[in-house]
Order: sequence, then C-alpha cells, then structure tokens
Amino acid sequence: MLDRLKALEASALSQIKDATDLQSIESLRVQYLGRKGKLTAILRDMGSLSAEERPKIGKHANELKNRLEKAFDDYLAGLSNRASGQKPNPIDYTLPGRRGYAGKVHPVTRIYRQIVDIFLGMGFDLAEGPEVELDYYNFEALNMPRHHPARDMQDTFYIDDEMLLRTHTSPVQVRTMESRRPPIKVIAPGKAYRPDYDVTHSPMFHQVEGLMVGTDISMADLKGVLSVFVHAMFGSEIGLRFRPSFFPFTEPSAEVDIMCVICKGTGCRVCSHTGWLEILGSGMVDPAVFSMVGYDPEEYTGFAFGMGIERIAMLKYGIDDIRLFFENDLRFLNQF
Repeated sequence: MLDRLKALEASALSQIKDATDLQSIESLRVQYLGRKGKLTAILRDMGSLSAEERPKIGKHANELKNRLEKAFDDYLAGLSNRASGQKPNPIDYTLPGRRGYAGKVHPVTRIYRQIVDIFLGMGFDLAEGPEVELDYYNFEALNMPRHHPARDMQDTFYIDDEMLLRTHTSPVQVRTMESRRPPIKVIAPGKAYRPDYDVTHSPMFHQVEGLMVGTDISMADLKGVLSVFVHAMFGSEIGLRFRPSFFPFTEPSAEVDIMCVICKGTGCRVCSHTGWLEILGSGMVDPAVFSMVGYDPEEYTGFAFGMGIERIAMLKYGIDDIRLFFENDLRFLNQF
C-alpha cells in the first residue's frame, strides 16, 4: 500500500505540473482528493492491514494529502499571478507616491514676519513682554489711571483687580524703558486681548507697537519711519496722511491713513468713498509717561506707534472679515 501511495503522489504531481488552466486543475483535485478520488480509494483498503501497519500507512496518507493540497494551492496562486501579469508580492516602483500636503504659512504670520523684517531693516530691536499683565503697566504707567475715561476705549479681560490680559502691547514699551536708558529703538509684536467679536474685531488679535526715544527725536522722525514702512508694505505708489487724534500716552497724537489699496484713492465701498483707509495710531510720547519710568522729559523725547497685524493683512489681501483668520477653513488658508 505504501508503494501505491508513492505512485499516486508521483502521478498527481506530474499531472499538476502539466495542467494548463483552472478547469483542469480543479478536475485533478477532485480526481485525487475528492470523496471518490484515488486517495480515498486507497484509504478504504486500510481495513485489510494489520493493526501494526495501519498507523504507519495512515501517517503517510495524511502527509501525502497535505503535500498534494499544497501543490494544488501553489499552482492556483501561480495561475492567478500569471493571469494578472504580476509576480508574487508585486511592488511597482514606477508608480507615483502618495503626495503629502505641505503646510502653508498663515496669512497673519506672513504679515507679522513682513512687518518685523521691515522694522529690523530700519535698525529696530525686538522686545517682548507678558500677555498676562499688571494693571499698572497696561494702564497707569501709560497715563491712564483708574477711572480714566480712556480705559473705556479698551474693554478688558480682568483676572482680578490688579491683573488682566493685556489689551495692547504698549506695556512692553514701559517695561523696556524701565530696564534701559535711551537711546531706545524697539518694536513689540505680540498678542493682545479685548472682548470684541465681529467682522473687524476678535477677542484675541496681534499688534506691533513701536518706540523710539532719544535726545532729538521729533515728529519728523515718526513720519519718516512710518512712510518707509507704508511704502515697503503696500508699495511706493501708496500715499499716506496723518490726522490729529487723541491717545492718553502720546501728545501730540495722530492716526495714519493710507490711500485705499482697492480703488487707489478714487473712492469705493471699502473706504466709504473717501479714498483713505486708517491703519495705525501714533504720536510723540507724553511727558507723563517718561516721568513714570524715570526719564527726564526735558532731556528726552520720543515717538510711539501701534498697529493691528490683522488689520494690515485685511488691507493687504482684500479680506473683509477678521474671523476668517481664526476659523481654520482650509479653503481660505490654501489661498496663501
């Protein structure tokens, strides 16, 4: 019987090797391993074997069955690969890879960097300060004592009676003057907080404040610095003008307008048909502020200015709703 099993294996492997299609290989499987196949017929004769021979022949028969099943499966796998024109476990190195999505620089960050680069190019240094600020630095040292009406201009997130989220980055100017003597030439970019939320206001926004202090600083210096900034940011063809205004920490004070970047001064809906757009506030540092930091106002003069980065970005890119900067809509951000 052992010889019959060996002969069956040799015959089966030979026929599997010569098979040409799926139909013929399935026919061979039934012929050799089916319920009425050749292997089953041999096993039915095991009853004539002695008790000592049965386990030995049974073991060989099971091993033969496993080998034949593997031979059939291997042939079917090879037949499938040949039909699809692929090799086993194919990797096509010529296919393009999955494209990754590169991040974009946020428009506010883009304008932030441009502003900083412009002022660094004019010799200004960077200064930083805490976002959680003391009332003293945010208001009192800037000539806004308690109950001063100018505090109403800046709604405030108070943490307690003495601590708050800074409403502007001007406190950095005070801290800078306390820590060093003139000459001073710094900008203070950073976050500020006010409880406003509409198309032109956000509870958190970004500002850049500037400060220059020396012995012969005049309004002409302020106008020269801001003119260079406006032309570098918006183009040399954009005009600007200074309008008298009021800020408690500067005197005289002025707001700066630029020619409307949409209509180029001819008048449109964006500029309310005036041809001008307001972009920042500025002025000569009030002597009262110098007194708070220990500077002699008879010896030193200086100017300060401040602008909202989102405001500049809205004008630069023609955006009419500040909330778009913070809603993380990829359709908006991918434009930059």
